[in-house]
Amino acid sequence: MTETQTSSTAPVPGGASSDPDSGGTGARAAGEPSRWDWVDLTERYGILVLWAVVIVVFSLLRPDTFFTSSNFETIFGTQAVQLVITLGLIVSLTAGEFDLSVASVMGFGATMLAILNVNDGWPLVPAILVTLLVGLLIGSVNAFLVVRVGVSSLIVTLGMGTLLSGIGFGISHSVTIGGISPNLLTAMQTTIFGLPIAFYIGLLFVVVLWYVLGYTPLGRHLLFVGEGRQVARLAGLRVDSMRALALITTALICTIAGIMQAGVVGAADPGGGPPYLLPAFAGAFLGQTVINPGRFSPWGVFVATYFLVTGITGLQLLGGAGWVQDVFYGGALVIAVTLAQLVARRRRA
Repeated sequence: MTETQTSSTAPVPGGASSDPDSGGTGARAAGEPSRWDWVDLTERYGILVLWAVVIVVFSLLRPDTFFTSSNFETIFGTQAVQLVITLGLIVSLTAGEFDLSVASVMGFGATMLAILNVNDGWPLVPAILVTLLVGLLIGSVNAFLVVRVGVSSLIVTLGMGTLLSGIGFGISHSVTIGGISPNLLTAMQTTIFGLPIAFYIGLLFVVVLWYVLGYTPLGRHLLFVGEGRQVARLAGLRVDSMRALALITTALICTIAGIMQAGVVGAADPGGGPPYLLPAFAGAFLGQTVINPGRFSPWGVFVATYFLVTGITGLQLLGGAGWVQDVFYGGALVIAVTLAQLVARRRRA
């Protein structure tokens, strides 16, 4: 069947509005009870209010350590890599594909760059370009196996993540590689208004993805594919191409996150990727319940990522042990997925 492009104003499968600011609810009927306005506002901005409450509570409990400019600079300045990984993840999630390799791709990208730049003596720019090409190759392999061969994305990306972790340990001889080019460290660690450039790179990704996913035909087509492949095919969308593009884009963004990680830390740890996986999914699904409920939103990811790290930081300053982070992220993921399901049911009603 000949694959054609559809108008950017095509209706979303399932009857949802294609307006990115509508939250997928469609036009509200005249005379509808105002209580739904409050429900909608609570869904969109409830986490923002809760975030403010969390800040106030911890500021009162630990005013000398939590409510300080240095603490907030740390909170916002240290999560740029996590933010970018999560943004990469929502691209594939929007298309209906689960990519469990995102954290390992990030870790492998950092390791590859360090090996080329430090161990092999490559200049920084060629090392970055080759690392990006490797990221594209990883995404292409994922896309081929998932889209062309028909293997579940969960299985393919789980295996790919484990494979990359093993290769990373092998080529690095299981040691952390330091001595990365000072130019990359300067590019990532130089601060503007108290925040490192890495934070602004993450913010740039938020803005770009917000525009692409919400205001371009490409973004709307990805959404249509994620909501219903068969309906999208009947509408003439290039479903397989969209799925492949999403997986490749996710891998490329996470490779960029790996390059950022190498510059932020100044070294590459071959085992440093997997710990980012759970926070990425927690941030992605929690972000689905805020601002634009029911959709994976870049701004939702931004809010969710920093809301979670604010809570974890506060608990740790109160004396919580290291396990607090796992409990917080794990609980947040379960709650976020549950809330996302409840929101979806209410909006379909």
